Amino acid sequence: MSENQYTYAVARIRSKELGLLNNQFLEQLLAAKSYGECLKLLADKGWGGDEHLTAEEILMREREKTWSLIGELVDDLSVFDVFLYANDYHNLKAAIKLVCSGQEEHGNIFLSQATIPPEQVLEAVRTHAFGDLPEHMRETAQEAFESLLHTKDGQLCDLIVDRGALDAIHQTGKQATNELLRLYAEITVAAADIKIAVRAQKTGKPLDLIKRALAPCDTLDVDRLAYAAVGGVDAICAYLEGTSYADAVPELKTSPSAFERWCDNLLIRKIKPQQYNAFTIGPLAAYILARENEIKTVRIILSGKLNHLSEESIRERLREMYV
Repeated sequence: MSENQYTYAVARIRSKELGLLNNQFLEQLLAAKSYGECLKLLADKGWGGDEHLTAEEILMREREKTWSLIGELVDDLSVFDVFLYANDYHNLKAAIKLVCSGQEEHGNIFLSQATIPPEQVLEAVRTHAFGDLPEHMRETAQEAFESLLHTKDGQLCDLIVDRGALDAIHQTGKQATNELLRLYAEITVAAADIKIAVRAQKTGKPLDLIKRALAPCDTLDVDRLAYAAVGGVDAICAYLEGTSYADAVPELKTSPSAFERWCDNLLIRKIKPQQYNAFTIGPLAAYILARENEIKTVRIILSGKLNHLSEESIRERLREMYV
């Protein structure tokens, strides 16, 4: 895209940013007396339209709106593929399990926002035509399929696919010319590695399996992280104290959900300067991430209301907003 095209696209995004949810609106949602009242407040904001939709259908529609808008502004959406790889690999995992289990009906297990149509992924797995998949996915797809077929170990299949997704995200981020896309990839992979290490420590996974699950990134030494995971949560925290994620240690000691919240908030803080950038693709990427962040936050509130959690309990899980 030319500078003039970016200028027009960013101008459109600036107008859309005015409709992003802010902290004041989140307080309204929190103060709502019921799940139904939350849905009404969201409908007044234009979420879901006039139809009677479930919460998940509303959130799905909001995500579709985001990508539809970006599609109007950018000629080639592949620049944002790094944001969709997680969905691609989710669909790969689902396809492999369907084929290996001999099931034909798949219901709604596939995610629609992806770089490859789910049907194409399913057909490639069904026919063993792994070469029909994108290059970054082929080896992972074949290894995960053969692993599940011969070992029937669903967890090992998940590990292989999840590691493939992280490698794809990291590699694409490294190749990106835009700083925000590189930052997103690095934080995403590092956060996933830390969560993998913590889970592995709690479940007593062996060192070789931990090393296989962790994806290399620039801000962590995954070998040291793997050895720390074998040593326990205190060893993980001690290692992280010497990294750029030292501020996350208190959150990690609190709970995995507190750490995840810290990671999401870190990313939002990092992308906020894009509100003052008018000549690159950065503001468009930031808008996508801001929308994903508010969708996640709304899901947390709706889930809390539906399960009658206290306002304080819900508030502890809320993310910072972009605006």
